[in-house]
Amino acid sequence: MRRQRARALLVDLDGVLRHVPEIKILEIEQRYGMEPGRLRDTATVWGRMQPALVGEVSHAQWMSVVADELTFAAGGPERARAAVGEWQAERGTVDPDVLAFLRDVRAAGLPVGIATNGTDALPADLDALGLTGEVDVVVNSSVVGTHKPAKEFFIAACQALQLPPSLVFFIDADDRAVRGARAAGLSALRWSGADDLRYVRAALDL
Repeated sequence: MRRQRARALLVDLDGVLRHVPEIKILEIEQRYGMEPGRLRDTATVWGRMQPALVGEVSHAQWMSVVADELTFAAGGPERARAAVGEWQAERGTVDPDVLAFLRDVRAAGLPVGIATNGTDALPADLDALGLTGEVDVVVNSSVVGTHKPAKEFFIAACQALQLPPSLVFFIDADDRAVRGARAAGLSALRWSGADDLRYVRAALDL
């Protein structure tokens, strides 16, 4: 049986709608005497990051632990806190092609949502990026209480859109998230760049 056309679009934030230039993170690490990748590697240790992604600890608490871990690498606690603060202040930029497409989708009458593994800092990030009001729903793992690629996350996202999974199309740059979405019954595409928009447009019959 042929699958129905999707009637809603979900997109991930980081890697699809938002991009943070690696050079800016490298500049911060260099300024504080840290090797390349140290900030992100320290922050994304799973046992350190995961509690923030499911709302068990705040974003500020997570970053405080990261700063503590970086004390030696940065040359002292004050420098570590300053490095983490500069990193967190770098909120990145919105992809203009993706944002324009989301506006086209909404103009066609289809709801659009952001579905992301985020923390309680997400609303402030969206506001700083000018994305507040640009989508119909925001599905944040720290609010849902579970994160991608869990089936429960995607079920919650479809419930927020008030549509069954079979009518929702999802875009993410992470293979595991795409596989999780498909397992939950959504159509999903691994994002590789703006050239994919032609395919998504066809999938939504726009």
